[in-house]
Amino acid sequence: MDGIRAALESAISHLSDHPGEATYTDSVATATLLGGLRVRTTGSAGETVMTDMPASIGGTASAPSAGWLLRAAEASCVATVVAMRAAQLGQALGTLTVTVDSVSDDRGILGMDDAIPVGPVRGRISIRISAAGAAAADLERIGRWGIDHCPVVDAVRRAVPIEVDVETEPMAPA
Repeated sequence: MDGIRAALESAISHLSDHPGEATYTDSVATATLLGGLRVRTTGSAGETVMTDMPASIGGTASAPSAGWLLRAAEASCVATVVAMRAAQLGQALGTLTVTVDSVSDDRGILGMDDAIPVGPVRGRISIRISAAGAAAADLERIGRWGIDHCPVVDAVRRAVPIEVDVETEPMAPA
């Protein structure tokens, strides 16, 4: 906890003194279709994630779906930010579990009705948190602070402008 708190204090101090360094371009994720609906996504530092879709819509269910990875990203991000906040406040956590689920309507992704959202229609984040000697209200504040400061949750809640580029390549006839 002390190491996390010291790192956060150092980062806050540095960015307070050098605010121009706070904004940067995030690392890229590049997805490549492997066949069927299996996709390998790689990052610039060698990270790799595989996705697939359920058999009911043509996948083989050999890997999690991208939608599940979104929920996993929300859950892990919230857990991380809650732990960071607790460390900042000098609170050693006992238990921290974050569960994220959502409700979706597959008619959206299948293009059956343009009025139905393609992504989830609602989501839910549940936090289970404990710490020796901590008041429930203080732990709830830490949990809610974590949700409010999680970049993944923010990207889902807020309309983030997205620039789109599509390049086409001619293929030789089969």
